[in-house]
Amino acid sequence: MGKTDKPTLAVLGAGSWGTALAALTARHGYPTTLWGRDPDTIAAMSAGKGNPRYLPGIALPVELQATTDLAVAMADADLVLVVVPSHAFAHTLQSMAPLRPGHAGVAWATKGFEPGSGRFLHEVAGEVLGPGVPLAVVTGPSFAKEVAQGLPTALTVHSDDDAFCRQVADALHGPAFRAYTGNDMRGAELGGAMKNVLAVATGVADGMGLGLNARAGLITRGLNEMLRLNLALGGQPETLMGLAGLGDLVLTCTGDLSRNRRLGLALGRGTPIDTAVREIGQVVESLQTADEVMRLAELHGIELPIAENVRDVLHGEITPAEGLGRLMARERKAEYPQALFG
Repeated sequence: MGKTDKPTLAVLGAGSWGTALAALTARHGYPTTLWGRDPDTIAAMSAGKGNPRYLPGIALPVELQATTDLAVAMADADLVLVVVPSHAFAHTLQSMAPLRPGHAGVAWATKGFEPGSGRFLHEVAGEVLGPGVPLAVVTGPSFAKEVAQGLPTALTVHSDDDAFCRQVADALHGPAFRAYTGNDMRGAELGGAMKNVLAVATGVADGMGLGLNARAGLITRGLNEMLRLNLALGGQPETLMGLAGLGDLVLTCTGDLSRNRRLGLALGRGTPIDTAVREIGQVVESLQTADEVMRLAELHGIELPIAENVRDVLHGEITPAEGLGRLMARERKAEYPQALFG
């Protein structure tokens, strides 16, 4: 433990979300070291200039330490919080694993699946870190910029280890930040990943000027797709009716700080996908996640028409207008042809 008797945190990943969460725990009095790869970003933070690349103009707490040396970040860690894109998740864990103090649990605020395999991140973490390491996922409706600014936010932490779940939630919980807890890692991870795909769909609709009715319909039917896939995977339906599902879905589908929504807006306005991604300038998780969602759907025999059309648009196989036509041409049916809640 640090000199404050609060756990010492190592936050791995100095993008917008990693920086925001590290700043949050530092403000809560937890000794926190933020690790990042970019020397210029870390140098700017160490010089008190904030994170000019990802959170320009936002001051960071002076107590927050920053380093490019992973061993330094991990040296005294009681709790590790991984906040890197999903494609870098496994490699980051592999690099961190031999440096992890034996008592330190590992949480992550990464959303998505392992590219290529479609595995959930808790499955990747369990394989890389081995048995006996407490694991937790941090997810929910949260834009990094607003968290860094100290605006009110609510998230949820899910873990199979109740004590570690509470430890992670305690570090995040504060005057402007509510951290709830749960024990459905699979459902929480599905919601955090799949909402990015659906945000592209609503962004496309708004970019095409289809109106607020269409946006509401896509969000609602998108939630239905999340629930149906979650049921097939054995997740708890209430998880997706809460912050990890509905909350994150609404935020990402309607808030223009969402990179995935902005990608959809650009596509709906006719911007080529390569140009749109380049203009956004950060990782857009839906590009990989759409493939993994549909891989899971096909494995379990689940129809996900919105997610399927997003995947096809992202691959350039159809235009947004053709995707809309396919959705509107589907046959009429009951809203809930089977019970979702048992």
